[in-house]
Amino acid sequence: MATIDQQFVEYIVKTLVNNPDKVLVERKIDEKGVLLSLTVDPEDVGRVIGKRGVTAQAIRVLLRALGTKQDARYNLKIVNTDEGEAIKTNAQAPNETTFKTEDTSLSEEKSEEGTSELAEKTRAELADLDDLDI
Repeated sequence: MATIDQQFVEYIVKTLVNNPDKVLVERKIDEKGVLLSLTVDPEDVGRVIGKRGVTAQAIRVLLRALGTKQDARYNLKIVNTDEGEAIKTNAQAPNETTFKTEDTSLSEEKSEEGTSELAEKTRAELADLDDLDI
């Protein structure tokens, strides 16, 4: 049976994606708190992350609010099934996040590896966010 935090994230993400039946939220408790691993269809990863990581950040803020109410610390890991890597976001991150201002006008054409330039750009920006000392 899914816990309230799993149901919460699942509900939010299922409303965003094109393939809601492929949304899976796994829960694990460790020394850092509650880790929620979110797996979605590879074509929906960009929708969950959002432009410049804004959607993922909004989910993180909502998890922070839920964590305050439940007296828990939540971490969200978006699992990228395309390449088997995970993109972590911390639900206890500070409210102020600095983004690099770059030209975001990328075409949706596929690169040689089969992923769009926009998806690669999003992954790179999220990797930069993951490197922040939080």
